[in-house]
Amino acid sequence: MGVRVAGRVKSYALVGALTVGLALAGSPAVASADPVGTVISQEQLPGEFWIPGTADAKRITYATTGPNDAEALSTGMVFIPEGTPPPGGWPVISWAHGTVGLADQCAPSRTGPSERDRGYLATWMEQGYAIVATDYAGLGTDGGMPYLDGKVEAHNVVDMVKAGQGLGLGLSKAWVTIGQSQGGGAAITTARYATEYGPGLDYRGAVGTGVPAYIENIVAIAGPNMPPIALPTGMTAYGMLILAGLDVSHPELDLPSFLNDRGRELLDQANTLCLDPFKEKIAGTVLGDIFTKPLADIPNFHGILHDYMGMPEQGFDKPFFIGQGLKDTDIIMPSTLIYATTLAANQQPLTFRAYPTDHSGTMAASLPDTVPFVRALFDGHAPAPSFGS
Repeated sequence: MGVRVAGRVKSYALVGALTVGLALAGSPAVASADPVGTVISQEQLPGEFWIPGTADAKRITYATTGPNDAEALSTGMVFIPEGTPPPGGWPVISWAHGTVGLADQCAPSRTGPSERDRGYLATWMEQGYAIVATDYAGLGTDGGMPYLDGKVEAHNVVDMVKAGQGLGLGLSKAWVTIGQSQGGGAAITTARYATEYGPGLDYRGAVGTGVPAYIENIVAIAGPNMPPIALPTGMTAYGMLILAGLDVSHPELDLPSFLNDRGRELLDQANTLCLDPFKEKIAGTVLGDIFTKPLADIPNFHGILHDYMGMPEQGFDKPFFIGQGLKDTDIIMPSTLIYATTLAANQQPLTFRAYPTDHSGTMAASLPDTVPFVRALFDGHAPAPSFGS
């Protein structure tokens, strides 16, 4: 059912080892002067990392763009489905993964897709799509990872498509992006910039679930005067990952100077541990207790945050889908609903659906809607915008 929204809604809602590059023969772990999307190195992906339905899979290092438009490298995986490619080649899904941590050893091309992601991606392989999956710049390659820097992630997602095509494995130029959580935000931000960042490709649209909308409004109030309560461990961990990522993109802010010894220790651990062990380290931490002064002391801090991690509200040129779980406690429904309502008010080509699921459960629950949505994108029948449950 379609909906028209009378005015734009603005949100101030609070929601609650060697690199793979060196492991690959001849693959440097430093920025590359090659054109973005150039494959620097490749090797066979271990069979235990394959998604069900895979006929061939590669692990690659490729040239892309990092923070502040600097040259960078990323690693990633390419999965080719079983069977014979259709005329024009395998249509491509550029997968954007959710939060795994910021340390190099956490990169999915090192660990393989999680059990949750492997099952989800198998559904897309069954539909006859090749899957290319970036690790994101700085996760498994030189430099820190700019966690939730949407424009950097968008470059990485687009350039992964270019890199996949450069392998000579029969990939089509037609592609969509799909992502969950951190990757949901990456996919929707990519949807805004895909045509600009990927000239010569045939971008069709996007799907994002668990999209982290307006999280910058929470980070903006971080400081010693935050309520003296322990948030859910996941939310606290994500908050520290955001600070660590922001420190990569904006070292001039000197974020460690806003933290006490415990805060700086956690910031270091955010860069060196994967998500689950980091959650264990941070459990019970009250965020207000690790700050010595509020981040709001930084001039134009909210504006810096919005440019760094704010979700785009207009400028989309192809249909995109957002799915949200009503029981999601990582990205709560009110925040995503405000974002979706804003997009609808701005007459963006959005299809929005809500499901009676938690954060991860929304991935599988949305498939009955997203599989035909993506099929229509590749068939050239753009789905009409709609807003429902």
